[in-house]
Amino acid sequence: MDDDAFRMARDDINRLPCVFEKALLSGCAACELSAGLALAERQIIACTSPVARVDCGQLAALLREKSAFALRLTSTQRILPHAMMMKIQCGGLQGLKQVLDAEAPLPQVRALVVKGRERHGELAALPFSEIVKGVAAFQLRKRRK
Repeated sequence: MDDDAFRMARDDINRLPCVFEKALLSGCAACELSAGLALAERQIIACTSPVARVDCGQLAALLREKSAFALRLTSTQRILPHAMMMKIQCGGLQGLKQVLDAEAPLPQVRALVVKGRERHGELAALPFSEIVKGVAAFQLRKRRK
């Protein structure tokens, strides 16, 4: 299946794609509201709650905006390479876990969003100066030769 056909089929099958799909597929985070689907021998992740997806979208946008300096970006509006998106998603969720639930073995996306809202009222009030440290520290796995 070529990439264009895959994207069209994915959009038809997965009406609510997970905002943190890259992080969940890589195994650096988990979510109780995610549902894995298989399409053309590829794994995709759907969100089972439209309300939770809106919250995750807001968190992802805030992580992207607040991580710009740490990633040396002048504009966060452009399409970012996969490696930078992995740093933002995995590193951002790791940083959020350190701030809100350091004892958890793996960042649980929905649980972290709920805890963030309970403790800080809104996601924009989260301590992003601490969270972005996770983005800066995150390292992708090295390729084997």
